Amino acid sequence: MMQALKQTMMVIVESLLNKFEEDQLKKEEMNQKSPHEQFSSHYTDNCSDSDSSFNQVRWEALQLLCCAPPSDVLSCENWSGLHRNLSAALSDPDPDLSMRLMNDFQKEVTTFWIRHPEKYMEEIIESTLGLLSVRPEHGSVKSLEPVHLLSLLDIQATWFKKWMHGYYSRTVVLRLLERKYKSMIVAAVQQCIYYYESCDPGREDTLEITQAMEHQQIGPAQRNCYSAKELEYTHFVHSVCLLGRLLMYTNGRKLFPIKVRKRRDPVTLTNLVVILISIMYQRPNTSYAVSAHTDSLSPAVLVMEVLRQLCERTGCAVECIYQVPVVEALLVPILALLRGKPVKLKCPESGLTHIADTLARIATTECGLALFLYERKLISAEGEGMTAAHIIVRFAQALLAKELPACAELEDSAAVKGAFIFVCRQMYNTGAGLQVLGPYGLHECIAQAWRKTSSLSERVPTPVPGAPVPVSPQELPSTVIWEEVLLDNLLNFAATPKGLLLLQQTGAIQECVTYMFSRFTQKLQVSSCEKFGYGVMVTQVAATAPGIMALRSSGFIQAMVVELWSVLECGREDVRVVHPKSTPMDPVDKSCVKSFLTLVNLLSSAHAVWELLCHQVLPNKSEYSLREMPTSVIDVMDRLVVINSDAKIHSLFNYEQSHTFGLRLLSVMCCSLDSLLLLESQYKLSDILLQSQEDNAIESSSGDRGFIIDGLSVERHHLLVRMSVTGGPSERSLPPRSLQKVTAPLLHSQLPAVSQQHSVKHGVEHGGDDPYPWPMFSTYPLPSCYVLDAAKTRHTKQAAEHYVETRGLTSVEQLGVKVSLRYGLFLKLLKEDSEQDLCNLLRHTQEFLSQQRLKLQSDLRILCASHQSKNQGQSLVACSCQILNWGTRGYPGHDWFASTVFLLLCGDADRSLGLLLRFSRLLTSAFLWQPRIYASVHLPLEIAQSGVPPLYSCTAHYVEMLLKAEVPLVSSAFRMSGFTPSQWLGQCFWNYLDWSEICHYVATCIIMGPDYQVYMCVSVLKHLQRDILQHAQTQDLQVFLKEEPIRGYRVSDYLDYMEALEHSYRAMVLTDMESISPKRNT
Repeated sequence: MMQALKQTMMVIVESLLNKFEEDQLKKEEMNQKSPHEQFSSHYTDNCSDSDSSFNQVRWEALQLLCCAPPSDVLSCENWSGLHRNLSAALSDPDPDLSMRLMNDFQKEVTTFWIRHPEKYMEEIIESTLGLLSVRPEHGSVKSLEPVHLLSLLDIQATWFKKWMHGYYSRTVVLRLLERKYKSMIVAAVQQCIYYYESCDPGREDTLEITQAMEHQQIGPAQRNCYSAKELEYTHFVHSVCLLGRLLMYTNGRKLFPIKVRKRRDPVTLTNLVVILISIMYQRPNTSYAVSAHTDSLSPAVLVMEVLRQLCERTGCAVECIYQVPVVEALLVPILALLRGKPVKLKCPESGLTHIADTLARIATTECGLALFLYERKLISAEGEGMTAAHIIVRFAQALLAKELPACAELEDSAAVKGAFIFVCRQMYNTGAGLQVLGPYGLHECIAQAWRKTSSLSERVPTPVPGAPVPVSPQELPSTVIWEEVLLDNLLNFAATPKGLLLLQQTGAIQECVTYMFSRFTQKLQVSSCEKFGYGVMVTQVAATAPGIMALRSSGFIQAMVVELWSVLECGREDVRVVHPKSTPMDPVDKSCVKSFLTLVNLLSSAHAVWELLCHQVLPNKSEYSLREMPTSVIDVMDRLVVINSDAKIHSLFNYEQSHTFGLRLLSVMCCSLDSLLLLESQYKLSDILLQSQEDNAIESSSGDRGFIIDGLSVERHHLLVRMSVTGGPSERSLPPRSLQKVTAPLLHSQLPAVSQQHSVKHGVEHGGDDPYPWPMFSTYPLPSCYVLDAAKTRHTKQAAEHYVETRGLTSVEQLGVKVSLRYGLFLKLLKEDSEQDLCNLLRHTQEFLSQQRLKLQSDLRILCASHQSKNQGQSLVACSCQILNWGTRGYPGHDWFASTVFLLLCGDADRSLGLLLRFSRLLTSAFLWQPRIYASVHLPLEIAQSGVPPLYSCTAHYVEMLLKAEVPLVSSAFRMSGFTPSQWLGQCFWNYLDWSEICHYVATCIIMGPDYQVYMCVSVLKHLQRDILQHAQTQDLQVFLKEEPIRGYRVSDYLDYMEALEHSYRAMVLTDMESISPKRNT
């Protein structure tokens, strides 16, 4: 093998030497004949006049050399001579053998040089940079340089992008550029400046050049002659691509500032970006659609690609893009149009669209958004300092209102209007951005444009033969697309609680949610700048009564229920079963987790439960078809939760798994006390659960009564205790949902503190070896072990034996009274006969508040209970007709704040009523006392009839806003989980904090101000940060926050933190809180 290789190498070398010498002689003769033809207005890429047979011989020789393994060639004894002559052959001016081969080698060598010594890579890089850094002596005539030829072959600098991609070669390139070859970067910057300064806005030849260069091909049968303008333009394109890649890396940016000719000051990063933006303004006169797809070498597309790459990297964006001069350069045309001056853009439509795209990418990030919202060094149309956000939103409003006389063609451009609304959307879908943009009423402007567009599309008549067509076929799709764009931007107001209120006030919430559902079913991305889906938006919408009704009307809830049933009961269809499906080990199977969390998000708010289930009767059919699928939440309750008949059991293929799913869902729903009271009052859930436990009871051989321990009995037991016992983390003990591993007999001290009558073993005959030592029950009262420190508390029966006058109270309020009484007895704050006093207090507060309540007409059940189900049972009719309907009587849930005050004053009804009457005069009452502000005359009418309470639109809004600024990791965890931190407040932290901390919460908000309600919620979430991040990873954050109490939190520990928040945010938060109740008493 080696001998044959030697012979081959010798023939190749000898052939190359002979032909090379002949070629050199001919070249010298040609140079002597025409020395004056070395430069002209056209350059050629085929300067060799060698005979075709000569080229063919060399080509065959090189091909033969390539057939040999590189390792054999490098190690042979003739390599030194071969290397010298091979280099001479490759330096030939024939592009097929020299420059083209070199460029191909540049692009391919990155895949090989990791296999060779680093010196080999450095030699290649340094040789290339040295070649491209060659500059002729300065003269009056611009000379042809190596970079011009390389630009023709690789106009977008693919070789440089590949060399900068890997760290292995990038470090060498940047080191050599810094130490020896910085002139190469200087030349690239100089070329960009030269192109910008020599660019005539009125000329059209750039378009011709870009189109010609896009379709060019280098080779013996293609073009071999280029004009000077074409060469300069290819050099400019190559320079822009090279600089764009260089700026992506920290050490590349460190090469700036750069000193260039004819400029007194060095060119900084900001200067370079501003120059590129200015070049983008002078782009050819082509439409945006054309430039986006075919004109890939136009200046605007090249600059946009560079800006896009820089915006995608935080470090690049901070140093290059998030600078005041850059934003000013982007806003120059916008300011000119707002001032009524003509804009210096070759194509205003495409130019402004490119500007909006860059602004949107800036607004997507935290640093860029802060620059837009708070940097006031920019100059507005009137001359005073104004932020970029104000300028952009005013321009968007002017576009929608067609108030730009300086550029009338933009008034009908849906692309430009949509692009700038999208920039505003990146701001108003955040709390801070909505705070700045809110006063402009952009939601109304978009809603008006949508109504106008919608009416135009509705007025299109049915085509009649012979009648004129008012709308062309091309115009109709564009009208529909523009309508969807407006709906999409309106929908994104629902990203924040206050934005959802604004969306509801536009009257377009139903259409927006329907549009969202259509995109959701198609699995479409929210936007090009949005990393997550519609999860958070769905949760925000579902947290309010109008939002959940829009979700139901759109078909979203039905689709979620059908999907759940398909996964839970139906399984996969038309799939051949080779291996049986494994039995689920988790209470909620992995295949059902997504559906479970979706339902939790939908039903986490009491408002959603009221709207979907209030006055809804369970079907309770005598027979269920196996093909009958649930389509609503009431169907889910009937088939999976309230399983009270054999017909329901037999209708389920996976009874245990499906019922466990329903019980887990019910457990999360019941964490909201108002939801619990509604479900208990309508469906008597505790009686059904107790009966199911009774059905599981057994008699042991010794005569003791126990229970069969299985997954369902444990779930029911946990749920019964959760529903029956009220208290914070140190006030109640919930039994676990799993059996404990027993490796040795348990000692008596290891068992829960249970009384002797409840210390029986449940179905386990082994003394002390009990996997579930928690005592089960099927009747009230509960075992005392579930109330901590029970020995200090006097316990009575579950129901009071004395008569209590409950006239005027709904069944929900009566149950709320019983829950409050049990909690007060446990805390030793109430007496056994305090129930009547609490009922009287609630009646008097209702009478007082009803005098300040508006009579509203609404389809929402939370605002008017007269819209009842036609099929409801007699018991529900009796329940709802005990007193006037909700629309005139009051708040549909229980008054937890009045109950809290009643317990604070140890059951004194008179003092409690007096305190509540005086407290109603304070602004704090609008946020702590929910019935106080419900449909109140002190609210603006549009807020009162919206169905969105201030506790949500104001408090929850600022909790999310401050959380994003103060505890960003927690905010990100909520966003990734598709959940929102708006809970706890409606029930005054009952079941989440101990009584002492609840008292501190109420006292702090009354004394320090209502804004402390926001600060306390932020401090609670900060306290739970570690747990929140952990459960976000395990994808059960919603369940954790709903079911688990807030352990270890003390208000006093976070007072300093809350005072710091007050110092930073009170001016904003308290001012907004005051604005919701302009008619309040003082």
